[in-house]
Amino acid sequence: MKVIQPNCRIQFTAQDIDFIVQVLGKKTGDAQCLIRLLADEETRDEILDDEALFRAFLEFRGCLRVSHHLYFYVMVRHVFRRSGIEDRTVADYVAEVLCEFSREERSRCVFPGKTEPLDYFFEMLSALQTADERTSFYIRAHIGNHSLFVAGIFPERIRFRAEYRGFPDVKYYEALGRANY
Repeated sequence: MKVIQPNCRIQFTAQDIDFIVQVLGKKTGDAQCLIRLLADEETRDEILDDEALFRAFLEFRGCLRVSHHLYFYVMVRHVFRRSGIEDRTVADYVAEVLCEFSREERSRCVFPGKTEPLDYFFEMLSALQTADERTSFYIRAHIGNHSLFVAGIFPERIRFRAEYRGFPDVKYYEALGRANY
């Protein structure tokens, strides 16, 4: 089982760099200078905060040829900054959760010693009853991350199901995610 780490900002591809240079290279006037600046952690963070980069994602016509890591980080960081959340590590973590859970197989809880993955929260909670300390940590981390993903990506669906069908609401998933950390 893989523990999610906030590391989107260090996983950019050559296509990501090309996209950044294409969008912001005009500002600096020198693509090579921009590439060197991206290698430095502090200046890279400033470059990724540039409004023009965010706008390029929104206004690009056609398929974006960038990694999930760059896309989700820039989008999450921009939304968080608008909401007053300035911590880059938090944005990086949420972006990494989005990257991970955008892959279907990642939503399944798989851990050593178990032949079948756990697909539902009730299965994961039940497995906690007999899990050792290490496995318990992985299950709790998965529940927290999955809850964060579901509550953040599908809040309207969760609200609809809560209002019309008696399912748990968004606050339940948020509390479940917080309780497991």
